[in-house]
Amino acid sequence: MRVLLIEDERGLAAAVARGLGEEGFTVDVVHDGADGLWSAVNVSYDAIVLDIMLPGLSGYEVVKRLRRARVWTPVLMLTAKDGEYDESDALDLGADDYLRKPCSYVVLVAHLRALLRRGAPARPAVLATGDLSLDPARRRCHRAGQEVALTAREFALLEFLLRHQDEVVGKTDILAHVWDENFDGDTNIVEVYIGYLRRKIDTPFGRRTIETVRGAGYRLLSTAE
Repeated sequence: MRVLLIEDERGLAAAVARGLGEEGFTVDVVHDGADGLWSAVNVSYDAIVLDIMLPGLSGYEVVKRLRRARVWTPVLMLTAKDGEYDESDALDLGADDYLRKPCSYVVLVAHLRALLRRGAPARPAVLATGDLSLDPARRRCHRAGQEVALTAREFALLEFLLRHQDEVVGKTDILAHVWDENFDGDTNIVEVYIGYLRRKIDTPFGRRTIETVRGAGYRLLSTAE
């Protein structure tokens, strides 16, 4: 199995490459983001181990550009940064897994082998109804041929509704999947964001895609009215 390691800490990179080699991996090492991106695009790898804090291009930018170029090699992000938002950003941009440094070498190998077992995922399907489309991989939304700018939360809400077309989904389900199952704020936040979406994807185009089902929740229609 051939792995690309993009890590600017040369001592760490050498140690990881040596250890992976002992486990039977073939490892190419690159020390900055720009060279790493070039290698990942132009050479076929089974997996990529990618640091976030890199010279040239950050790991975030590398994985973002890889997915934009439709390179779906599994990416394990390895970083000293700590925090759930860093992990969330990495996964949202297209990484497949995330580990914080320092981490157990045994855990690193286990995560890497798990990625290799799964293999490169197929490009996520574009979700659509009528002239409305949402591309989860490229994080883009279009209606009637025009790109619609959505916030991260609006995007997540629309994606959830599109994955449940013609189904009535309640506020509890929406909060659990789009916010957090432990969300303890005002449930009216759902109505607020439904309103935001309508003003962006329906009103300007004379459509009525999202309907309110009184006492039950919301339904995204599979064909726009």
